[in-house]
Amino acid sequence: MSENHEYRDDYPEQTLYIPGPTEVREDVVDAMAEPLFGHRSERMTDLYTTIVEDTKTFLETDNDVIILTGSGTAFMESSILNLVDEHVLVTTCGSFSERQADIAERLGKTVDRLEYEWGDAVKPEDVREALEESDGRYDVVTCVMNESSTGVRNPIEEIGDVVAEYPDTCFVVDAVSALGGDYVDIDAHNIDVIFTSVQKAFAMPPGLGVCVVSEDAYEREAEKGTSAWYGGFRRCIDYYEKKGQTHSTPAIPVMLAYRQQMKHMLEEGHDARDARHREMAAYTQEWAREHFEMFPEEGYESQTVSCIANTQDIDVAGTIATVADEYEMVFSNGYGSALGERTFRIGHMGEHDVESIRALTDAIEDIAGL
Repeated sequence: MSENHEYRDDYPEQTLYIPGPTEVREDVVDAMAEPLFGHRSERMTDLYTTIVEDTKTFLETDNDVIILTGSGTAFMESSILNLVDEHVLVTTCGSFSERQADIAERLGKTVDRLEYEWGDAVKPEDVREALEESDGRYDVVTCVMNESSTGVRNPIEEIGDVVAEYPDTCFVVDAVSALGGDYVDIDAHNIDVIFTSVQKAFAMPPGLGVCVVSEDAYEREAEKGTSAWYGGFRRCIDYYEKKGQTHSTPAIPVMLAYRQQMKHMLEEGHDARDARHREMAAYTQEWAREHFEMFPEEGYESQTVSCIANTQDIDVAGTIATVADEYEMVFSNGYGSALGERTFRIGHMGEHDVESIRALTDAIEDIAGL
């Protein structure tokens, strides 16, 4: 049995540079303190339709948008339930793509892995070869846009263009740690399903998953005849079309925060937000190469999370703890036992900018003696 720990009232305030959750604007946090109201009220319809349509506007998509209470992992699971009859090709190059394969196997699907070493990126030509050899058996191809475990940004646009040549196969993208901080033209690249969690590059409190669904994916689920109940695409989209609400009780306070943050995101714009994240990524990668090395394959570095190889053999855990104690800034070790001390990760997403990232790297230099 896990030891019981009592939550205290005296924790220090620390700035987050982890791969999510990330920093949240004060007015976005304050929005959650509005008085509650009924989830079947006209006010709820106003709120939900506003955040759905604002999301479409920000992402520049004509596809349907679903916003549900839960983690992005819920859409990872429901995408398999909704679209896969039997066979799915899962591209794996890190922990979160392995999670997609594990979920599909737990759901009883036949999973073929297109596997890469952790740190390497998925290659479109390999996807093409797998599809050519499949004799049309794959219902779905999955890919993680941004493997935050390894700091790899996979070329989902090119992969989507390949999958488009196979109209009986849907393309599902996990963009949990990237969407909102790394521009992707969803409609132009045959992305049938793409989902995220709001606590990452959207820079909101945790609690909501966002999923963009193409008409082809909607129709595929209808033809398949079985689907997830909570995350069923038809169930969610049809209910929205009829009622302008979610089919189940949502986390209303977090949706109020979403409305407030989406105002900021629309004011900044998709292109400008992308450019700011590119600047942060470029600075962090330059700093990492000056003192260490980047872990991901060259040319495939993430725009929102830098995974840095610990070539100087610093005490990663100790440095993280001391930076948190002395500078009140928190960054992350490598993901899992395999990369825990071999790498460390800096999340440069959401509302950070180059100056705030520089404050962290200065602190790391000080504590690690770089």
